[in-house]
Amino acid sequence: MRVGDYEVPEGLYYTREHEWAKVLEDGTVLMGITDYAQKKLHEIVNIELPEVGVEVSQMQPFASVDSVKATSEIYAPVSGEVVEANEALLNQPELLNQDPYGQGWIARIKPASPEKLQEELKALMTAEQYAKYIEELEGS
Repeated sequence: MRVGDYEVPEGLYYTREHEWAKVLEDGTVLMGITDYAQKKLHEIVNIELPEVGVEVSQMQPFASVDSVKATSEIYAPVSGEVVEANEALLNQPELLNQDPYGQGWIARIKPASPEKLQEELKALMTAEQYAKYIEELEGS
């Protein structure tokens, strides 16, 4: 799905802070920043990744990116334990700009429990809801 210049893939969950989350087959959640976020940040030059093993809470900052414009917090879309961080971004932060939904993923989170995950996903937006949210932000 596209909203103006922005790609909004179906099947993902979205936050109001422009993170995406994808529930993987093993029950973990892959997350990153959206196309909208990377375009608004412009050129991303650095990322501070979350540490593997750290416990995160939904919508609490747990990483940050530096762009030529500003430093921005990255918020955890779900609560749980960070089980993997995308180390490739340390040497290639531009992957966040080039492929935000693919190679530019940021972290993989193991939810506290399947029940808690289902509860937290309800607080996130679907692709359709996120598309409407972007339209509102863009004033179109």
